[in-house]
Formats: sequence, structure tokens, C-alpha cells
Amino acid sequence: MQVPTTEQIRAWDAYTIEHEPISSIDLMERAAGAFTRWFVQQYPDRKSAVCIFAGTGNNGGDGVAAARMLHQQGYEVELFICDFGAKHSADFSAQVARLPAHGAVGVYWLKTPGEIPRLPGGAKVVDALFGTGLTRALEGPWAAVVAWMNTLDAERIAIDLPSGLFADRPTEGPCVYAHKTFCFEVPRRAFFFPENADRVGEWWVGSIGLHKGFWQGQRAADYFLTGEDAAALVRERLRFSHKGTYGHALLVCGRLGSMGAAVLAARACLRSGVGLLTVHLPRCGYAILQTAVPEAMCSVDACEDHWTSIPPIENFSAIGIGCGIGQNTATAQALKRIIRQAYQPLVLDADALNLLARRPEWLSFLPPGTILTPHPKEFERLFGHSANSFERNALQRDRAQALGIYIVLKGAYTAIACPDGTCWFNSTGNPGMATGGSGDVLTGVLTALLAQGYAPLEACLLGVYLHGLAGDLAAAEQSQPGLIAGDLVDFLGKAWKVLYTQKRER
Repeated sequence: MQVPTTEQIRAWDAYTIEHEPISSIDLMERAAGAFTRWFVQQYPDRKSAVCIFAGTGNNGGDGVAAARMLHQQGYEVELFICDFGAKHSADFSAQVARLPAHGAVGVYWLKTPGEIPRLPGGAKVVDALFGTGLTRALEGPWAAVVAWMNTLDAERIAIDLPSGLFADRPTEGPCVYAHKTFCFEVPRRAFFFPENADRVGEWWVGSIGLHKGFWQGQRAADYFLTGEDAAALVRERLRFSHKGTYGHALLVCGRLGSMGAAVLAARACLRSGVGLLTVHLPRCGYAILQTAVPEAMCSVDACEDHWTSIPPIENFSAIGIGCGIGQNTATAQALKRIIRQAYQPLVLDADALNLLARRPEWLSFLPPGTILTPHPKEFERLFGHSANSFERNALQRDRAQALGIYIVLKGAYTAIACPDGTCWFNSTGNPGMATGGSGDVLTGVLTALLAQGYAPLEACLLGVYLHGLAGDLAAAEQSQPGLIAGDLVDFLGKAWKVLYTQKRER
């Protein structure tokens, strides 16, 4: 799913109006209708009043239309029009004219924030002050009414975007802190960053039927990775295939005290469809791995407790490095040798990233298409500090382009920055996955997909989605607090089944 910029959304609206064709007021009716249908599903009990705060632009027009439609659905609606400026959009004024007569909807025209009357107890407060058209931070009476709304002991629901929030850049001024946000057609980029979590709350997307022809000949720089996207990448297995058909992966993992990382990565790799797996590890891990993962073959390092040498790599179709390897000097030199010699696709995680962060000149040795999988602190060690998530995402894209690699920044909406400058944000996963070993599982999944011949972008998209989906399935059964990394491996098979089912039902 493409995630347009604010400018592209405006252009998409205009394209729809011109090419469907449809009038702007009727497109507003669609938007208000989509919000109203969602609201009825969320709040079927019509006992609580609905208090809608509307500006006098088009987002305010959405709010006025929603007031009329919610009244028609049997809700007690009060509409507070914040008329703090001289401008009313034409569609806003048209929606005011469509309000039912005889005071069926209570309408209050406010010239100052001090004119807001006391709200009914238990009311749902709907924010329709500003949408994506906002160009500067709120101030004056707008800032005051937003600050007042945030003090209310009431559930706040934003239409399209919480007022004051910028979709494409950091938000520094006042902003409505919504509990729920319903946005039109596509999510906004700001939704994917942690500093906006309390501003956006839970969010939903509803289509208003914007014209698909708009995207012919152009594209967005951001994408939201959905089940439909991931299912399209899944490959059916051939009846006469054999273990050699699905690649031979090499994992370089583990050291004394961290062999669990090797076990998790190996199990995940095997559960992700690889034909053959060899794990290179220090001698202290041999018995552990042979016992815990009998399906894997072992390549034993000359050193007892950490990685110091590389096995012959010509027979492997993909290599994953870093889970639990430590940062010994000899390990660093082995990493340097393998990334300089490898022609196969590489996945680098954990201590492999920390070693590179201490020797940034080695980044130039990475083969094109290499996948790095840092968490935020590892990313900062590699590429430096960022003031906010927008800045960090820009840096992530820049480094992916400059190095010709894929950078998978793990988080609530794991971000995959690509060499072509695009970025995908994942839709699966949950806070229960914030537990030791989750990253080791992802390394195993990605390495397996590369070994099977998936292109690096395909492996990133499918692997990240599968990893998060396994976490969602596991949390549904085990709970988020009860989730451990081994559960992710155990639910990978069920995650595959979900995607195969989606693919066959398309």
C-alpha cells in the first residue's frame, strides 16, 4: 500500500474530482460517510453524546457532515464550530446549509475558546479542526482550544489526522492527543513513528474511493506492508523439488554464554523453508546445537569459545552473521574476511553490526544488496544520533542508497529502507515481541528466504511480515507478556499457512 505525502493526497483528491468525475462536496460526503460507518461500529451504544469540534475549512466540513449523519443514526450530537478566522471554505459552508432544521443538531458558533459551554457527561469528543492541510504550528485560540481538549476526561477521536499533527515532518507545536484516529484512504507517515503514538492513539483507515488511475506513471516514496503485499511474494513448492532446490544457508552465530542465539536463528531458518542449513560456531556450542537443532549441520571453529575463522563459503547460497558472536578482536577480523570474500547475499545482525559500528570503513566492503537488521541503538552506533524519527528515517534512507544495501530498522512498524530510496513500514507485530532473541529469529528467517532465491527486497518484505505475523499469532495464544522468542519460531508454520491461504484466495 502506497503512503502518499500530503501534497500527493491533495493531488489525488483533485485527480479524483476531475477524472471520476465527482464534485468536491460529494467527495466530502463520502469521507463523512466512511467516518460515520466506522464510528457506529466502534460505538454502537447511542446513550453518550457526541461533541464535534469543527474548524471552518474542509476538515471542519467533514465534521459538520459527520454531525448530520450521526444524528441520522440516532446519536445526540452537539457541533462546536470554532470560527476563529475570517475564512470559510465553500464546501464547509455548503455542509452547514445541509444541517437539519429546528435545532436537531445543537450548533454553537464560537468566536473564542472561552465560549465553549460545559460538555455533557460521558461525551465522545470528535476533533475535526484541521486535517492534512495544516502548514504551520497551531497558535492563539487554536492552540488554546487544543490544550483544553487534551484536559478533558473524555475519549477523543480524530477525523483524518489529529489537529496540529504534521503527516510528513516532526510535530513541535500543540496537537490534539487522540485516543483513536480514523484517516481516509491510506495511513500517514507520522503514524509509524514512536513520538506520535500518544497523539494518534489507535488508528484505522477507511477508503473513500479515490481514483486508482492517479498512480499511473508515479509512485510514493513510502509504503505500508500489508498481508496482500506479502502473500503476493509467496512461492508455491514444486512437486518434484528436493532439499537442494531450496538452497543451502550458512549461519555464523554464537559464543560461550550466547549459544541460545544460534539455536533460535537456526530453528527459524529451518522453519522458513531452507533446504539445507549449516551453522558455524565455536567448539563449545557443538553439542548444544546438535542436540537442540538436529536438522542443522555444524561447522566447528578452531576456537573453543568464540568465532575466529571462516569455513569455505562457495557452496552456500546465503549467509547470516552476527547472532551472539560477541566482539572479540579475532571475531572482528573473521567478519572482515567474510564480508570481503562473500558474493552471496548477506544478512548482518547484532554483534556483526556492533563490530561494523566500531570500524565504519568496513561498510564499504558490503556486497550490494546486503541486509542489515539493527534495532534503534545499533542503528545509532552505526550511523549516528538523530534528533527525531523523521531525521532518523531520512538518515536510514540515505545510508541504504549510498551503500546499495537494505536497512531493516526494527521497531513497532519495522522500517525497510531500500537502495532506490523507498521505505516500507510493516503492519504486523506487537509489543510482546520486545524480548531477547526476537532479532535472532528474524535473522534466521531472512537468511532462509535469501537462500531459497528470493531477491533481497522480496526477502525483507516477506521475512519481516512473516516474523511479525508469527508474533501476532503467538500473542493471541500466549499473551503479549507471556511471549518469548521461541514462540515466534513455533508459530512460523502457522504464519506461512495464513499467507498461503491469502495467496490462493486472491
